Amino acid sequence: MTSGTSTRPTPDPAPSPGHATPGRGGAGRGSSAWTLPLAVLLTAGLLAVSLSVGVYDITAGEDGWAMFGITRVPRTISLVLAGAAMSMCGLVMQLLTQNRFVEPTTTGTTEWAGLGLLLVLILVPGASLLTRMTGAVVMAFLGTMVFFLFLRRVSLKSSLIVPIVGIMIGAVVGAVSTYLAMATDMLQQMGIWFAGSFTSVVRGRYEMLWIVLVVTVLVFLIADRLTVAGLGKDIATNVGLDYDRIILMGVAMVSVATGIVTVVIGSLPFLGLIVPNVVSLIRGDNLRSNLPWVCLLGVWVVTICDIIGRTIIMPFEVPVSLILGVLGAFFFIALLVIRQRRA
Repeated sequence: MTSGTSTRPTPDPAPSPGHATPGRGGAGRGSSAWTLPLAVLLTAGLLAVSLSVGVYDITAGEDGWAMFGITRVPRTISLVLAGAAMSMCGLVMQLLTQNRFVEPTTTGTTEWAGLGLLLVLILVPGASLLTRMTGAVVMAFLGTMVFFLFLRRVSLKSSLIVPIVGIMIGAVVGAVSTYLAMATDMLQQMGIWFAGSFTSVVRGRYEMLWIVLVVTVLVFLIADRLTVAGLGKDIATNVGLDYDRIILMGVAMVSVATGIVTVVIGSLPFLGLIVPNVVSLIRGDNLRSNLPWVCLLGVWVVTICDIIGRTIIMPFEVPVSLILGVLGAFFFIALLVIRQRRA
């Protein structure tokens, strides 16, 4: 962590487009020829374990395989989509803000999405799932733009202040949501929505998550432009990139993914912080070559946390957000120490 004098906090080392920077693990493009297929196989193994874990014995009952299709398969698909999308959102946010400590739950984006969902539930009690998602996405977009406008107008001398500002804004928005929920007798419902659990994911309730797959593909398509934007406005403008347009696109993609995941699953704290930083520490900062690893590692983290949550107190379940929150808090502190030593 370093100090700076510009209108933004001093950026962490920015990725260089088209140039791989191997990390301490020495993993670069050359080693990905066999490591990536191995990682895909590992992912398939984890998903197989996820499909086999559960209180209900699918091999004993007559309707066991029907339950397998209704609950286990949708849940595993949701783990893949939500894990990959939220990890990707963290990477995009870190590029656009040039800060390693930023992701949707440390910029208030998740809280804004929750406020949007709550407003829809209050104003339109019988709203469909699509309407709720629309409200969450719109508020997530507006809230994230407020965060970016704040960064542009206020001089911050430390990169650590950026996530602190985001967490403070998120806390204020969360307080407003809690007040509205209490005033309208929806506090319990709001708690269920934001629990961050895959327990309620069944066939017919998760299909909207496929939209985040589109967002993930779009990030792959504009990865080079996001990388250039991550070098700063001056450099991006000098090479002919419409910087403001890329910022708008990035915020829109993050808002769509965060809003949908918040409505279907709930909050997945620190996922977008843990995954991109682990990949960066091991492989360096090349965005395009890191993207598959960010997606895969995001799936691993969410799947492992969900399996732990399902088995640790069987036959009951612990929300995945609880495990992610504990892991994320320890990782956040460890990341601070690592960056401090490298500075």
